[in-house]
Amino acid sequence: METTDGSQPPTRLRATPSWLLTQTAAHAARLVTEGLGRIDARGYHYRLLAALEEYGPASQAELGRRCGIDRSDVVAALNELAARDLVRRSPDPTDRRRNIVTMTAAGERELHRIAHTLTRIQDDLLAPLTPTERDQLSRLLTRVLHHHSRP
Repeated sequence: METTDGSQPPTRLRATPSWLLTQTAAHAARLVTEGLGRIDARGYHYRLLAALEEYGPASQAELGRRCGIDRSDVVAALNELAARDLVRRSPDPTDRRRNIVTMTAAGERELHRIAHTLTRIQDDLLAPLTPTERDQLSRLLTRVLHHHSRP
């Protein structure tokens, strides 16, 4: 493990799980950003489309909460998706101040295209691990995350 200038971080640091997670997360974020950029997509697009697929139509605020995206970022990402006819916004019949967002058929196709790209990115990121090790890593990271996500 080398730093960006080619030097080695101290051994004590390299053995620290928090440092390893941070370094790996930075590498993963770069791979995802670059990979999705090549197909004119962003992580927010995937999050929003995946939430619409799983939970169905929702308000912009609900999508933001489900996806962990700030309100202004949700609006910007939905504007991008709507401009490409991947989602539709319509007034909420019970509250005209809100919009309900629905995924279009083109949005479903885009979600699958992004998911395919993300699978290839995950394969690249986790290349040194066997399928069993990948499953184990996912289970362990999920457990750590759930522990620290409790209210």
